[in-house]
Amino acid sequence: MITITIPGRGNYRLSNLIMDLNGTIALDGRLIEGVEERLRRLDGLLKLFVISADTLGSASGLINKLKTEIHLVKKGDEAAQKLALVEKLGRDTTICIGNGANDAAMLSGAAIGIGIIGREGASAAAIKGADVVVTDINAALELLLNTDRLVATLRE
Repeated sequence: MITITIPGRGNYRLSNLIMDLNGTIALDGRLIEGVEERLRRLDGLLKLFVISADTLGSASGLINKLKTEIHLVKKGDEAAQKLALVEKLGRDTTICIGNGANDAAMLSGAAIGIGIIGREGASAAAIKGADVVVTDINAALELLLNTDRLVATLRE
């Protein structure tokens, strides 16, 4: 569990991390360099989940490398399915990371949503739904490994 106090926002007891796959932790079906190492460091602090429509058909191969649970969403209304996982795990204990339009609802529905503007870009909806936006997944994961950075960005 990660416990964070953010002035003006309150206390957080985070136990789940949901990450979108393509465009967030992977690019063109390949895991982004540095992600595996950072997720190993987060394992034990948070329960790790990857959620994807598996557009590129690479999810199972990538996830076998990581200690995460994978949740595949069906084509059509992916946004609602992603938000449903946040609600199932608990909005107050879940942090989400994503970049796509179908990630916007889970980003805004989580305790903390982190938007990624990486090499694939990011949808305006995801950026609008996020609490904080960074330029790559490794920076996002580092916010969870060094929570003072997250506090500095989100304090009011």
